[in-house]
Amino acid sequence: MQLYRGTTDAFRRDALSGALTEATTEHFLGVFGYPPSQSEANSWIRRIPALAALLVDAGLDQVELLAEYQLPLTSKRIVALCGGRNPSGGISAVVVENEQWANGEIEDIDTRRATLLRRSLLRPQQQVVQHLEDFNQLHEQGSLTISGAVLLHNATKHDVAEYPMFTADTFGAARTLLADRRLSPASLGAVCDEFLAGRIRAAKKLMDHVAEQIKGHDTLTLLDEQLVAYDLVSQAVAESRRNSKTIVLGKSGPDTDKSVLTTTVLADLSKAGYNCSRAAGSKAFTLTLRSRVRDRAVQIFRYFNNFGSASPKELDCLIADEVHCIGLTSNSRFTPKAERSNLAQVDELIRVAGVPVLLLDERQIVRPRETGTSDVIGEAGDRNGIDLIEIDLNGQFRSGGSQAYIDGADALLDLTDTRAQPWTDDHAFEVTVVDSPKEMDAWVRAQNSRGHTARIAAGVCWRWSDPTQDGTLIDDTTIGRWTRPWNAKPVKKAHGAPPAELWARDPRGLERLGCVYTAQGFEYDYAGVILGEDLLWRDDRWEGHPENSADTVVKRRVNFTELIRHTYNSANDKRA
Repeated sequence: MQLYRGTTDAFRRDALSGALTEATTEHFLGVFGYPPSQSEANSWIRRIPALAALLVDAGLDQVELLAEYQLPLTSKRIVALCGGRNPSGGISAVVVENEQWANGEIEDIDTRRATLLRRSLLRPQQQVVQHLEDFNQLHEQGSLTISGAVLLHNATKHDVAEYPMFTADTFGAARTLLADRRLSPASLGAVCDEFLAGRIRAAKKLMDHVAEQIKGHDTLTLLDEQLVAYDLVSQAVAESRRNSKTIVLGKSGPDTDKSVLTTTVLADLSKAGYNCSRAAGSKAFTLTLRSRVRDRAVQIFRYFNNFGSASPKELDCLIADEVHCIGLTSNSRFTPKAERSNLAQVDELIRVAGVPVLLLDERQIVRPRETGTSDVIGEAGDRNGIDLIEIDLNGQFRSGGSQAYIDGADALLDLTDTRAQPWTDDHAFEVTVVDSPKEMDAWVRAQNSRGHTARIAAGVCWRWSDPTQDGTLIDDTTIGRWTRPWNAKPVKKAHGAPPAELWARDPRGLERLGCVYTAQGFEYDYAGVILGEDLLWRDDRWEGHPENSADTVVKRRVNFTELIRHTYNSANDKRA
């Protein structure tokens, strides 16, 4: 998907006349269902004319261009991609990133990061490297030759003397490089048609790559913000052995694949000889990871409440995923009286490692006992005298890279200020509405028969019974004539059913309806979600109806409607 397509000459004319911004804004609205932010629209106005002029000056006026091109299977967009034929007849493409960095703003640049007005960002050259890697991995088209360049049209070469990027006073060299790419405009339009129709590999699945990642095979690609976080964590861990200590707080929205970052950091630090562990509150996700990585799995993949008796800095690095799920303390009804502690669980997680990496999505707090927020973590850092570095993690691979779907689901459940819009076709994602659970069941089974993974999850609006004495699950869920049992309860064995933590991966899970809480943290290709009568649309708003809920904990909460909207959103936003 791209927001603009045309020749570079038309690109320049439209940029100078203002028509390009208008057309791009209109296309953006059509794709995402809401207008671009003012800052994004302003960035198009400021950086596109300089880029367009350079491309034309390089003799590429009749080469076709894709502007704001979204990379396949991710939410990332490239500023511009120029395509043409090379002398051998294959497709040549040039990725161009154009940044507005100005004199005086650039404070530091290292191998992969740049510090700009105290913000840690991925340096533009590394952005291009990532884009090229994405293309090389995703396109199975052997005739594709791709290269890249970075333009900093507001900076001078003095600002980046040690790091060759094209600045305002070196545009001559940029023109030479672009001209040397030898992009022939022959068969205008056919090149981009062929490129856009190129075969794309399937989306990355986290579970299928965990074992390879831990055992030394590089199979997961980090996106821009994830690379910045990766470098920050790696540097902080190295420095922690010199008696320093830092909290790294990664904040994100739904579906941003924080688990890709945790797996890569964990693998690389472990290979480098550091003592690391990953912690989470989710039993299902943790046991699934353990099942995929058998060696040292118990020591690597742990739970939030496993560190109460640990010594300070026992670990070099603790990666705590989904820390919005942490409780007040690690005590439970099974904790012996002599082992109970009044220490906050967040303090335990912070003290146990030289570098605690805490990954947070506050909008997924759906249970009353979940207390993890950025304020709680900041206060814990202050109590323990530890510096905190905060970073936003926005890029994602799941949901087919469809930002339109993620934003649309948020708007539909009234979780943003944006009004929900009718769904429009998105090449990266498929949305279907069916009239009955029987029809949804048939649709899910059809996807499984084609080799995909698919499951149905539902709101907790029906009783969740224990298995019978012979281990048979009861068909608790009844909608008309359609009935299904829930997935097996945690720690409850059921005849012929996978344990709850393997519901999404075991083929037998297809015959069981997943609870929305069971579905959290899993990924599969197609997701069916049944909204129960605990959340109803009345007049022009959602209404929560706790009397229709079988969730005995959440239904007693004053903010039931807010919690249940977040619950349904979490069942939607973990799909591949």
